[in-house]
Amino acid sequence: MQDESKPLRKRRQPSRLIEVDAWIDSSIWRAFHSFSAWWESVTIFSRRFRARGFNRVLVELSCEGLTLGLAGFVLLLALAQPAIEVTRDGLPQESEYSVSFLDRHGEEIGRRGILRAAAVPIDELPDHFIKAVLATEDRRFFDHFGIDFFGLVRAMTENARAGGVVQGGSTLTQQLAKNLFLSNERTLDRKIKEAFLSLWLESHLTKREILAMYLDRAYMGGGSFGAPAAAEFYFGKNIRDVSLSEAAMLAGLFKAPAKYAPHINLPAARARANEVLTNMVQANFATEGQVIAARRNPAVAVDRSVTQSPDYFLDFAFEDVQRIAREAGIKTRNLTARTTIDLELQKLADESIEYHLRQFGKTYNVGEGAMVVLSSDGSVRAIVGGRDYGVSQFNRATNALRQPGSSFKVYVYATAMQQGMKPSDTILDSPITIGRWSPQNYGRSFSGRVTLSNALRRSLNVPAVRLYQKVGFENTVEMAKAMGVESPLRGDKTMALGTSEVTVLDQATAYTVFANGGLSSNRHATQQLLDAQGNVVWDARRDMPPQKRVLSEEATKSMNEMLVSVTEAGTARRAQLPMTKVGGKTGTTQSYRDGWFVGFTGNYVGAVWFGNDSFGPTNKLTGGSLPAMTWQRFMEAAHKNIDLKPIPYIDNPFPDSSGNVAASEGNGEGPPAPESLNRRTQEVLSDIAKRLEDLSPLDPSQVASADTSLTGGPPSRSR
Repeated sequence: MQDESKPLRKRRQPSRLIEVDAWIDSSIWRAFHSFSAWWESVTIFSRRFRARGFNRVLVELSCEGLTLGLAGFVLLLALAQPAIEVTRDGLPQESEYSVSFLDRHGEEIGRRGILRAAAVPIDELPDHFIKAVLATEDRRFFDHFGIDFFGLVRAMTENARAGGVVQGGSTLTQQLAKNLFLSNERTLDRKIKEAFLSLWLESHLTKREILAMYLDRAYMGGGSFGAPAAAEFYFGKNIRDVSLSEAAMLAGLFKAPAKYAPHINLPAARARANEVLTNMVQANFATEGQVIAARRNPAVAVDRSVTQSPDYFLDFAFEDVQRIAREAGIKTRNLTARTTIDLELQKLADESIEYHLRQFGKTYNVGEGAMVVLSSDGSVRAIVGGRDYGVSQFNRATNALRQPGSSFKVYVYATAMQQGMKPSDTILDSPITIGRWSPQNYGRSFSGRVTLSNALRRSLNVPAVRLYQKVGFENTVEMAKAMGVESPLRGDKTMALGTSEVTVLDQATAYTVFANGGLSSNRHATQQLLDAQGNVVWDARRDMPPQKRVLSEEATKSMNEMLVSVTEAGTARRAQLPMTKVGGKTGTTQSYRDGWFVGFTGNYVGAVWFGNDSFGPTNKLTGGSLPAMTWQRFMEAAHKNIDLKPIPYIDNPFPDSSGNVAASEGNGEGPPAPESLNRRTQEVLSDIAKRLEDLSPLDPSQVASADTSLTGGPPSRSR
């Protein structure tokens, strides 16, 4: 029996979720039923507009046309995206520089970059020149909207008849679009971009603006861009003054400037000009009678083959100008640069390198040379980047990285002097091993304890390595950088002997610190930059950073004394000059691959390198031979008829009249070199010649008997 004492369990109430579910079901059913009823009514209503027969054909075609048109519009929009992206910032600014270079005296010496003259308003251009361009490039220019379908069909027809490409279908606007925004690659993608960009140009510029921009920016050969620059380059005259025959020749350049450039192929240029004159007659821009004179008197271009310019220097100066323009935020791309070059010194440097290569190149198995000359304030006076710019444009003075050999030791010694050491301090010249490396002196011998001055003068390797360890690898690298070396330095254990590669320009720049009394040189090839209107936009005296002291006066004095002793009694005696004392250091690399001499006076600093492009060894070329001889030949001529400046902190910087030279203590790069022919040497040679002249002549019979006794037979005859 059920226990009546327990309370009865309550009955469970229905869940609210059931009500929600029922509401959702009924709502969906009612919505679907309502939509079905609405759609049925729409269908019944639409039957009233059902087309039948021919009307249905028109409706179907219209619908398909709208569908395809919509799809085509989406496709065109997709294809236009690259062109839209390119034109987002409007017309592109000119990115290439056009620089005219002047020497330090203001005379023009050459150009680099694009050759662009100041823009000439289209109203001032000769009428016959504009007609020649339009007749040849785009006769319907003022009638189309950027793409000329009639011209395209005509070009395709003519090409089909000729069996090849004889006419182009591109409009002048399309050519401008390519010049402004695109490259010359022949791809479908480029042609699509070109078409959209042409439409963009037509919608944003007037026809006159498009024509003016085309004539000002099109490449016309010879490195010139735009008709004004081309007229100056080819004919040496203003575009306003060109004759009909010259205008026809200029108009013929747009198609293929390299092929029809008159300074390269004058017959081809004249034949092309004849075609242009014919085009003018066919387009009714001129009569046959008007062009007869132009046909009989064809244009003559200026001869550019005899133009001489310091090309290696100009290449370097052009890079210098571009760097300055970027750093100074100069917007204009048309610049005139007044440079620091001295053309007389440049010619002298070229002659010195070529003379010694001709005289001694085969003897030493040397094929190339390079030289950089700076004044004591850091102005670049001359650059020889190689033997012949026409054969090789590679600049070995500014771009070639070569091991400097012992000429790098000056940075180790300069660091030591800056740290307080003296030239009279001593260091041990004895065997040393660092890891698996055991450096050796040139003669495979050791001198025990030597002074720093003696070690540098003799170019001893082991003392340089010991000193390098003492002053610190990183400190030496910092010193070299502070003095002007821009090439990356490894800073390893062998760097003291010049194994880390540098450029000739680096070495010349760094040694300028010694000639400048310990101050940084602020090397520069540009004095001023002027815009097209002649306004000075950059000036070296105003805008270059101030000089910094790199070496203390005491350290500079010590270094200059030691480097002067190198030329007076060390490895660089062939570099001595009769009118002033010289400081410098020789350098010879492993296997005699490179020979260096870097020297300075109070007026000039010069770095000379000889070697081979193949990095092949020379025939025992040392820095004290050919490089020092070349430097001496250049400097002796360069110091004539100028005010001589003393080397800072050197007592008696100018040799006395006796021309005495200190005795040699040997060297570390080979046998001692003979002394220069100073006055004392000349006196000795004159005395020997006089004694020989005073000797009585020998009896011919005695000469014959002497020859017989020496050779064992009668004397031989030579032709």
